[in-house]
Amino acid sequence: MLKLYNTLSRRIEEFSPINPPHVGMYACGPTVYDYTHIGHLRKYVGDDILRRVLETEGFEVKHVMNITDVGHLVSDEDSGEDKIEKGARESGRTVWEIAKFYEDYFWKSVETVNIKRPNIVAKATDHIKEQIKLIHKLEKNGFTYQTNQAIYFDISKFPNYTKLSGQKLEEKEAGARQDVVVDKQKKNPQDFALWFFTVGHFADHSMRWPSPWGEGFPGWHIECSAMSMEYLGDSFDIHTGGIDHIPVHHTNEIAQSEAATGKPFVQIWVHHNFLQVDGEKMSKSKKNYYRIDEIIGKGFELLALRYLFLTAHWRDELNFTWKSLEAAQNALNNLRHEIRGWEQPKVGCAEYEQRFRQVLENDLNTPQALAVLWELVKSDYPTSAKAKTILEMDNVLGLKLDEYLGKQIEAPKEVMRLVHKREQARNSGDFKESDKLRHEIKKLGFEVEDTSSGSKVKPLQ
Repeated sequence: MLKLYNTLSRRIEEFSPINPPHVGMYACGPTVYDYTHIGHLRKYVGDDILRRVLETEGFEVKHVMNITDVGHLVSDEDSGEDKIEKGARESGRTVWEIAKFYEDYFWKSVETVNIKRPNIVAKATDHIKEQIKLIHKLEKNGFTYQTNQAIYFDISKFPNYTKLSGQKLEEKEAGARQDVVVDKQKKNPQDFALWFFTVGHFADHSMRWPSPWGEGFPGWHIECSAMSMEYLGDSFDIHTGGIDHIPVHHTNEIAQSEAATGKPFVQIWVHHNFLQVDGEKMSKSKKNYYRIDEIIGKGFELLALRYLFLTAHWRDELNFTWKSLEAAQNALNNLRHEIRGWEQPKVGCAEYEQRFRQVLENDLNTPQALAVLWELVKSDYPTSAKAKTILEMDNVLGLKLDEYLGKQIEAPKEVMRLVHKREQARNSGDFKESDKLRHEIKKLGFEVEDTSSGSKVKPLQ
């Protein structure tokens, strides 16, 4: 049985969906104001692994992901400029152009690491009606108040507001930034905006819609509640995001959703840990992030990046270095080389299939899953049996091993001529000539591996 760590309960729990075999899964998606970087990709690969494991367990997953294209301000404290507006101003494009450009880049990025597209992609700007409806429900239930600048959710009306983060409310208040423009009419420092009016520093906001309270645009938090409940119901199974969403965004989602419906919002909260770069958090503000363009520019495959992500548990930080990516690329190349000569899949290896499933059922332990895979590769099982099990494992790992399994390398004729000549030199005991030919083969981009069944050639890694 699948077990997952639940941020809400702070323990690993057995997963039992509300309406089996159906599973509702909502994933916080990108804010499309800037480039997707590889730190983001780690989170989306984690979501992809979770979805693939659920599907191999026999569940029917309805995977919903949002696109934030309005309302996400530069500060979580509902202050500062809208990120989309800022991106448009800095690039000299319209807000609609900027959102389309960076959304396209996002899809390009996730496709390169073989992430399955969600069943439903929900844009915030396409769901204004649903957000207004939810705000109206909160107003009716007595959880809102209005100032000159916005409509706010009153957290004092919602008991146990910090149940997800475990923080004390006074700690959150002490951590609130005082150096930003705030609404002086707010009752509590942590009250959050549901709807901003296009007045004051938002008077020139490009994206605006009519509402019962006045022209404006929605806050960041309300969109996820409105869209997740629109497609998955008032209560659903799994909500994912980065660990940075715990204290504010997801805390606010829970408050507004449960205040509106009176029901538990989400069963299990899955929060992926950060990708660091050279020991520091990778972030746009620090300008220390890499995009897929830099990875390709250094000569690496994006699937090697996916392999690297699998080497760490999703709840652990992972430190990215070019050296670690090189090791992942080499490991992936070696794996491909090992399976190239295997026979076509027949009966699988039940022992390894069971072990692989067990480690993934234990809170998605991908490092151990890779270890089981390599054990199988090196085992004495017939290659036809190993091939079937490898393909089944790759249904979860997503490394596209089916493109290599059983497919021999077609080396150029000149390379094969030198390999044959070297084989003759080795058989006659002329190891000096054999070494010389090995170097000539290497100059042509290939290397020779001597095995008990003869010489094998593979591209240089």
